[in-house]
Amino acid sequence: MEFDYDRVDLEGLERIIVIAGPTGVGKTALSLELAKELDAEIVSVDSLQVYRYLDIGTAKVSPEEREQIPHHLIDVVDPDEDFNAAAFKRHANEAIRDIHSRGKAVLLVGGTGLYVRLLVHGLFDAPPPSEELRAKYARQAEEYGREFLHDRLKEVDPELAAKFHPNDFVRVSRGLEIYDQTGKPLSVHQREHRFSRPNYHALKIALIRPREQLYDRINRRVDQMLELGLEQEYRSLMERGYDRSLKPLTSLGYRQIGEYLFDGLPLAEAVADIKQATRRYAKQQISWFRGEPQTNWALAPVLRDGQVPAEVLGDMEAFLAGEKPGLEWAQIDSYNVTGAESDE
Repeated sequence: MEFDYDRVDLEGLERIIVIAGPTGVGKTALSLELAKELDAEIVSVDSLQVYRYLDIGTAKVSPEEREQIPHHLIDVVDPDEDFNAAAFKRHANEAIRDIHSRGKAVLLVGGTGLYVRLLVHGLFDAPPPSEELRAKYARQAEEYGREFLHDRLKEVDPELAAKFHPNDFVRVSRGLEIYDQTGKPLSVHQREHRFSRPNYHALKIALIRPREQLYDRINRRVDQMLELGLEQEYRSLMERGYDRSLKPLTSLGYRQIGEYLFDGLPLAEAVADIKQATRRYAKQQISWFRGEPQTNWALAPVLRDGQVPAEVLGDMEAFLAGEKPGLEWAQIDSYNVTGAESDE
C-alpha cells in the first residue's frame, strides 16, 4: 500500500533514520559507523533477533559491538515466548522515547519490512478476526470452489480482487471478512489510511548490491555461521528444553539444522537448503522495500575505507536538524542493480 507524503503533515513528528535492506547486504557495518558519528543508538528491526540464545543463526551484533553502541530490541524474550508485530511496536516506541529523552538520535536497523511499516505508518484499525465468518468462507470454498469467493470479492471490492489470484484463499477471505464486518471495502480502508499522519518522520535508506554479489555474500555468511557453531547453538537450545517446533526454531537455518540432526537430512543438503532459502528470502525483502513509500536506495557498502562519507553524514545530520537532505548518493534504481530476477 502506498502512502501519499505530499498530502500528510509531518510537522512536529519525531525524526528517525531507517537503514533497511535484504539480509547480508551490509546494514550492520553501516549502522555502527553512523551511530558513532551521529551519537545515535540502534533499534533492531528483526523478528528473530528479539529471541535470546539465537545468536549465530540470526547474525546478531557481537557483545563487543553492543558495548560500543547501545542496541535495543535484541534478546527481549525467550524462544518459547510469544512475540508479534504488536509487541514489537510497543517495545520499539518505548525504546525510541527513551533514546530521544537522553538527547540521542535513533537508527532503526533491520530487514523485517512489516515491522518498519507498522512502526512508522501503523496499520488501519481493522476489526478482530471473526471465526464465524472464516468458517463460513471455508465451507463455501469447499462446496462451491475458491472461484466462488473470488467472484464475490470482485462484486464488493473489485480493486482488491484484481490483486489476488482466486486460489489465494487467505487474502480473498480476509477481504470479504473486512467488508462483511465494516460494510466498507478493504481497498477503501487502505486508501483512507494513505493520508493519515504517520507516527514518525522517517528517512528511509535501503541498501542494495548487484544480485550475484549479494548472493555470494549470503553463501559465505552461511558457511561462516556453520564455522562459528550454528549446529552447537541448536544443540544448546535443545539441551535447554526448547521444542524444535517453536516458531523461532523453524526459521531459516535453525529448521534445516534440526532436520539434519533429527530427520536424517545430510549436512551438505541442509547447508545448500539454507543458502537457497536465504537467497529467496533476500529477494522477498527487496520486493517488500521496493513497495515501501519514500524509500531511498543506496549502493552498499556506502562506507568509504570503513568511514561514513562526508556527503552521507551531512545529509543525515541535515535531516535530524529538521532540514531536507539532498540524498544524491541514495538515488539508485534497485531494478538496474539487481539485474534479472531468478528463482534463487
